[in-house]
Amino acid sequence: MGFLDHLSDLFEVKSRRNKKRKLMQTVDIRVKMDCDGCERRVRNAVSSMKGAKSVDINRKQNRVTVSGYVEPKKVLKKVQSTGKKAELWPYVKYDLVSYPYAPGAYDKKAPSGYVRNVPQAIIPSPNTERFTSMFSDENPNACSVM
Repeated sequence: MGFLDHLSDLFEVKSRRNKKRKLMQTVDIRVKMDCDGCERRVRNAVSSMKGAKSVDINRKQNRVTVSGYVEPKKVLKKVQSTGKKAELWPYVKYDLVSYPYAPGAYDKKAPSGYVRNVPQAIIPSPNTERFTSMFSDENPNACSVM
């Protein structure tokens, strides 16, 4: 907690002190949208939420991305209130998974470059270097070992 946050907490009204501060988040939801009307209905429902700063819809991937001071469960319920079947985004980028062919990870309905997020496909931390990129037959000068 920074110094200014500490000062603002000292001079804050008691009723506001008990409230939890929401964190800025990005929530991805998978929603089946067939037409412009479906997209418009979902966009209007989500953008009217308190704390939603931006709404990005990719109908090709059936993906709705909401950024702002929102909670994932509330966004999911708001999308489901439009009558659409929705779930939290179940996919991870193919590059982040160390074993993309784990049982249950491959999904035919997944967008290009994504696999299903399953515990068997271990997700490495972002600090680990991919050993496959250390050596390159196409570019021998890019070898980081030599």
